[in-house]
Amino acid sequence: MATIAALQFSMASLSIAPSSFLGDLTFPSARFPSSIKITEYKRCTVVMKLRRWERKKCKPNSLPILHKMHVKIGDTVKIIAGREKGKVGEVIELFKHNSTVLVKDMNLKTKHVKPVREGELGEIRKIEGPIHSSNLMLYSNEQKVASRVGHKFLEDGTKVRYLIKTGEIIDSVDNWKKVIKERED
Repeated sequence: MATIAALQFSMASLSIAPSSFLGDLTFPSARFPSSIKITEYKRCTVVMKLRRWERKKCKPNSLPILHKMHVKIGDTVKIIAGREKGKVGEVIELFKHNSTVLVKDMNLKTKHVKPVREGELGEIRKIEGPIHSSNLMLYSNEQKVASRVGHKFLEDGTKVRYLIKTGEIIDSVDNWKKVIKERED
């Protein structure tokens, strides 16, 4: 009790409100000049926690910068660099924070999985590793050629992607319906 009384007395002598130590900001206007402005900063939740080696430049709200990529899920792509150079596959997942893509059955990595329960056996799995989007080009299955992507507007005002070499339109309603249907299965 004596320590609490001594603390209250010392706060009174310093002209500091006791509630200021409990989180309430009570600043007498006479003590601070008007040039000092007190602002409150809102905390922002982090959507994706990146590993130490995956950290990239961040926006002021501490979220990673998401990069635009020329490929989307369901696109057929040809790998133009790396160990799998020359192979054709389908995009199954995108990682926009570091511009990498998972291509179905390409860049396979070996993952050793330990047994979880007693009596189970460990296993060795083959999983797809990420490939940087700059090492991919969109691929035309009809004409068997890889091409860069272009953007144009159709007569009805929709913006679509197309292959520059062949003029083939990539973004069509049928393609998206097919991708969504395969995801649901």
